Amino acid sequence: MKKLQLNLQNRIISTENPSFIMGIINANQDSFWKGSRFTGKKAINQAFKLIYEGADILDIGAESSRPGANYISDKEELKSLLPLIKQIRKFSNIPISIDTRKLSVIKACYEEGADILNDISALEDDEKLPYFLADSKIPVILMHKKGNPKNMQNNPEYEDIVKEVSDYLTTRCQFAISKGISPDKLILDAGIGFGKNLNHNKKLILSSSSILQNVQNELKCNVLPQHIVMALSRKTCIGELTSKKVEDRLPGTLAANLLAVEKGATILRVHDVQETLDTLLVYRGLYE
Repeated sequence: MKKLQLNLQNRIISTENPSFIMGIINANQDSFWKGSRFTGKKAINQAFKLIYEGADILDIGAESSRPGANYISDKEELKSLLPLIKQIRKFSNIPISIDTRKLSVIKACYEEGADILNDISALEDDEKLPYFLADSKIPVILMHKKGNPKNMQNNPEYEDIVKEVSDYLTTRCQFAISKGISPDKLILDAGIGFGKNLNHNKKLILSSSSILQNVQNELKCNVLPQHIVMALSRKTCIGELTSKKVEDRLPGTLAANLLAVEKGATILRVHDVQETLDTLLVYRGLYE
């Protein structure tokens, strides 16, 4: 099985598993799942836990993007994010991804040791963000969504979901490259649940490789994006397929993640790191 590598600012991380594991820390009280809300000391303890369990990356966010959520100020985000990053950096150099749309937030977090920007707006919400990324050379996750969290689930429609998501991500990659961001620092995210219904999500979960290939084929570059994120953890689509409440969606999430990896996903964004790692170890072991 091919070793995966991810280029950060000034180092490369790798894994022998078929996907990197990105452990989620929601540093707020507005996550869609009550069991994933961590603030203060609880957030620090959760970081310890996910690192111990084998996370390759921590993804930390203080602004909820669940359906119906309201955006918050940069001051509110930083109040939760900065103390947590400082504590993590006292005991670990694990790559830290910051889930934000704002230059002021990622810049302050970068200065405390953050390594990746996870931007659900795909660089649309802050026109100065691309220049910071080009200068700092940190990777950015570009995600597809329709609308914003307040209205994105109001009867979303597509003629060809895979093509439309691929075309949007291609356009955002071209925009990022035009601002000086290296293509190998661009990571794609199909945006499961962000302006999609169940049928849309099902098609996207099974299309990671197709989306990445579509984008690569359209970009005229010597180096290309190499990674695509699947963020399925306990989401509504898992509940729709299993008829389970969010707290009971772990088995369904693991099944969906496994299929996503088989279809080309290279980064899994999850709440449950240990269980995801076990799934990947079995997958890898059976193919070796």
